[in-house]
Amino acid sequence: MQITAQVSNTAASHAVHVATAGQAKPLAIDGRAGGGSAVNGGEFLMLALATCYCNDLYREAARLRIELTAVEVEASAEFDGIGLAARDIAYRARVVSPAAAELIEQLLRETDAVAEVHNTLRAGGQVRRLPWA
Repeated sequence: MQITAQVSNTAASHAVHVATAGQAKPLAIDGRAGGGSAVNGGEFLMLALATCYCNDLYREAARLRIELTAVEVEASAEFDGIGLAARDIAYRARVVSPAAAELIEQLLRETDAVAEVHNTLRAGGQVRRLPWA
């Protein structure tokens, strides 16, 4: 399954689209005065971590037959300067559920092990620049 993101920017417009398996969805992201996006890449990276874990919590809860009433996930990182990789990447999650505390802890632990975006960062995946064809 291929996942893509596209940003198209001019002085007068800013458009963002994401797609999974060819199913495109627009995102409402403002442009920044002078060009670019009002949301930076680090913010999107943290959003990717938080979104991945949130979605995966619901997926894994269904697999484990655990009812979830609410989920809150916060991801953070330190970015020290231009060209430097993020450090101190961390996340935390709060789950509201009628399930027992030990089942919730199992859910959090098992979801951490299978969260795809988290595992991509942990593996240090290679990023390649391709020519625009």
